[in-house]
Amino acid sequence: MDEPREKGVSANPLKVLEHQDFLYLWASTGFMTIANALRILVSLQWLYDSTGSATQLGLLGVVQLLQLPMALYGGMLADRVNRKMLMVSCQLAAAVMLLGITILAFTEALRPWHIFVVTGLSGIVAMLGVGARPAMLPRVVPRYLLPHAVTVQVATRQIAMVAVPLIFWQLFDRFGAPVGFSVAAACAMLSTITPALIRASGRPDEISAQTKVSEAFKEGFWFIMRHRLLPGLYLLDIGVVIVSFYRELFPVFADQLYGLGAEGTGLLSSADAVGGIIGTFLVFSLNRVGRKGLIVLVSTLVYAVFLILFGFNTNFSVGLGIIAVLGLTDAISMTMRQSVVQLTTPDRLLGRASSAHSFAAMGANHIGHIEVGVMAGLIGAGATMVLGGGASILVVGAIWLFLPRIRSYDQNSLDTQEVRD
Repeated sequence: MDEPREKGVSANPLKVLEHQDFLYLWASTGFMTIANALRILVSLQWLYDSTGSATQLGLLGVVQLLQLPMALYGGMLADRVNRKMLMVSCQLAAAVMLLGITILAFTEALRPWHIFVVTGLSGIVAMLGVGARPAMLPRVVPRYLLPHAVTVQVATRQIAMVAVPLIFWQLFDRFGAPVGFSVAAACAMLSTITPALIRASGRPDEISAQTKVSEAFKEGFWFIMRHRLLPGLYLLDIGVVIVSFYRELFPVFADQLYGLGAEGTGLLSSADAVGGIIGTFLVFSLNRVGRKGLIVLVSTLVYAVFLILFGFNTNFSVGLGIIAVLGLTDAISMTMRQSVVQLTTPDRLLGRASSAHSFAAMGANHIGHIEVGVMAGLIGAGATMVLGGGASILVVGAIWLFLPRIRSYDQNSLDTQEVRD
């Protein structure tokens, strides 16, 4: 399926949609994103309304953090078992749990500890399947379309994230948590069906399938550690997100900064997603630029500056615009990092490399969830964002100075093998 690199530079991004297997994977991504986002928003708003505590939302990050080691095992699974069946199994388990919490909500038996349990179990299931979806990409599109395939996947998630907060707002305000959870459960079931329709083989590489778990882990670990780019990209993500994570604390920001409830939560989430969509579509043109590492650093720096502005701002309309810029710059950085992983990792190691990327990103998200939630409770949401933006600028500066390979990486001049050596 490999094609000359020059073809990838000029390829029409929409050519990925000509591949039927990619369409099934794409649909599964969309349904999964809607289900997860709606579950999270309904859970967070219900929990905050029930307890009135920003710290409770922060502690929810502790539950998510405890499940994180499963991401590494999930990456090994993606390289050792059938990737399609792994996706189906994980999504089915998530759908069943959503159905359970829906029943609890309808019967008015839902309690805060149920939210913590379902969040934890859903996270474990997600971690087990985290490497399967990106590891299937090279099997459903030619290699020269991989950057565009990654971008389309990210764009799908961002578009869904525009609609979901608005749907959440209307569902929660009009019908409450039970209906919100039931819609999420229905989408989760649809995300279970579509991966099973993919015709491309999901079977692992024969050598990877026969490798012992301990040896597979060591192989993946040393591949990543010896990689010239991935450790630095993971460190950048961890360093910034730990001090700046804001998405799952929108109920707190809506309340503390603007005095709003579910309406503010929904509109802030939508603004973030709108910015993400714009950023993702910018990536279609940026895919032609080989200096992807430099793009990551510049977009992250802009992200840090706007975090500071968000912390100082008290006008809701201006806040929506700032959040949109944060979503835009984050989408560019995230998509570029994912493209580098896809382009510089062989298929038999892609599950482990992708799961390591998810491990770094999700670990930073969960720790940041705790840190930002606790800090918002202690010093206020605005001050927390200002401090986070300042710390993020320092992180970008450190990566720029001490890991110059990232800013100098050029996809169009460096051979893939050279990058891995």
